[in-house]
Amino acid sequence: MGVHFGVSTFFVFCLLALSANAREFKITARPGSDITGELSKLFKEACQCVDKSTVLIPKGEFKLGEIEMMGPCKAPIRIALQGTVKADGNVNGKDYWVAFRRITNFRLNGGGVFDGEGNAAWRANNCHKMSLTQCKRLPISIRFDYITDGKVRDITSLDSKNFHINVIGAKNMTFEDIKIIAPDESPNTDGIHVGRSEGIKIINTDIKTGDDCISVGDGMKNLLVERVSCGPGHGISIGSLGLYGHEEDVIGVKVVNCTLRNTDNGVRIKTWPSAACATTAAGIYFENIILQNVSNPILIDQEYCPWNRCNKKKPSSIKLLDIKFKHIRGTSGNKDAVKLLCSKGFPCKNVEIGDIDITYHGKDGPPTFQCSNVSPKLVGKQNPKACTGPVTKPPGQ
Repeated sequence: MGVHFGVSTFFVFCLLALSANAREFKITARPGSDITGELSKLFKEACQCVDKSTVLIPKGEFKLGEIEMMGPCKAPIRIALQGTVKADGNVNGKDYWVAFRRITNFRLNGGGVFDGEGNAAWRANNCHKMSLTQCKRLPISIRFDYITDGKVRDITSLDSKNFHINVIGAKNMTFEDIKIIAPDESPNTDGIHVGRSEGIKIINTDIKTGDDCISVGDGMKNLLVERVSCGPGHGISIGSLGLYGHEEDVIGVKVVNCTLRNTDNGVRIKTWPSAACATTAAGIYFENIILQNVSNPILIDQEYCPWNRCNKKKPSSIKLLDIKFKHIRGTSGNKDAVKLLCSKGFPCKNVEIGDIDITYHGKDGPPTFQCSNVSPKLVGKQNPKACTGPVTKPPGQ
């Protein structure tokens, strides 16, 4: 069959598959070959089935170019990746490698690997040298756009060129037993980035990468992060928020029972000064977090301004409220164990610190707890000793 089919042909093909008790559409190409065209064809056929279907990528190593798998589909659909698909070294194409879009009742699993072949591309990343509007955007490995009732389980993302996984516009979607792997020096390789979505769960996942293990963008509502292991990486981050106009509120983020090892940050919230919008982040809850040699273990940074791209004299207009840090324990990689640096224009409200035990063994003194424009509610014990004034400034500021 050719690649182009009419709807009636798709329907007949699916009925034939069902009559033979086979709802599986299997890649037949030999390992080592490029399966882009065949996978696109099989997905379109499966998407037209009126009953559940599976597209199977068997064991073996295959080449895969840029591909978009677009719904809506007529019935639940599953992609079973058992083998390894490898991207090429191209950095001049689209802003994604693999994209799943506008699909309801979607599954992706199978134990396979998406290998983004990012090593050569990282050298082309120049975003740290110029403005965000000028820098070259490398392709995201896997995009999930407007997925409803989806589950991604038991896959690995290796050496992405940019973000490993990006989620936008999703509703009721779960990521479970995911492995994300890239070296700590790989730039902008966020593990899982979520935004403008509702009802997302990230569970029992291991992330080793060069940027945020999990990053939360604007418009995120009702996110659960549970039993995630992070490191190396930049920690688990809400934000950055406020870089662009028309950003939406972040409401309801729960991060529990997670472990961070040798990361640049622990759990943090970051917003830009001179923000382009005035949104709110509320209902953010970090509990039962284990730290092992983590720099900046607990951080609210409303002066986030990498590479001096903003006006720090203008306070952030992002409002932070109803935030809890509870049962966080372990070791810090520097003396700044807790930093709550809130906005002068909109001080943080209803911040609770409960049962914190963070040690530091460096020669430059005991760990510190810094506050700015916040008066946290203290519950249980705090080590280091918590700030008690409504507005205190770190030394030198």
